[in-house]
Amino acid sequence: MNTELSARSKALAAAELDSQQYLTFLLDGEMYAIGILNIKEIIEYGNLTMVPMMPAFIRGVINLRGSVVPVIDLAARFGRKPSAVTRRSCIVIIEMKVGDDFHDIGVVVDAVSAVLEIHDDDVEP
Repeated sequence: MNTELSARSKALAAAELDSQQYLTFLLDGEMYAIGILNIKEIIEYGNLTMVPMMPAFIRGVINLRGSVVPVIDLAARFGRKPSAVTRRSCIVIIEMKVGDDFHDIGVVVDAVSAVLEIHDDDVEP
């Protein structure tokens, strides 16, 4: 009995290693996902300060507890038309590692859907 439980727990542990949790969101009618470990928070869209002479895909910056965070329109960055702001639009704050430093970046999404556990074999670039 012990060996059966041990084998089952090893199988479950191996299955967990082959999958990760992702935050899914809608963007221009398509579903995308970002690894949950990179998500810092999700905030309501608003209070953006426009920055002159920036690329079209940069919506502006927000003050997030004393830090200036750039906000990117992900649809525009992907070469599509800029996202229309609706009631469900929100900003997903992502923590990115650049070299040895961590930077926060906000991305505008049409709607956040759910957190899903997705197996590595099911993920496409």
